Amino acid sequence: MSALTKQTIIEKVSEEINQSPPQAKDTIEILLEIMKSTLASGEDVMISGFGKFQVNDKAPRKGRNPATGREMMLDGRRTVTFKCAGILRDRINQ
Repeated sequence: MSALTKQTIIEKVSEEINQSPPQAKDTIEILLEIMKSTLASGEDVMISGFGKFQVNDKAPRKGRNPATGREMMLDGRRTVTFKCAGILRDRINQ
């Protein structure tokens, strides 16, 4: 099973809304840029009926260098998780 790529999404949007592929690409790029900048600012992105992309802060933690075995502190970081909406979950499990 292969993954749905950005190019395939652009082609499908182009067909569905009768836009040229370059117009559909611009639309998708704008949408993705809005989502990226929103997540980068620390805000969540919730798409009704699809799911929620949530920014999580990870605290600094102890780690170990696998090459040397030496302990070290790993910096805190942000991660993004996705929680799908019930409607999507139900559709996937049909």
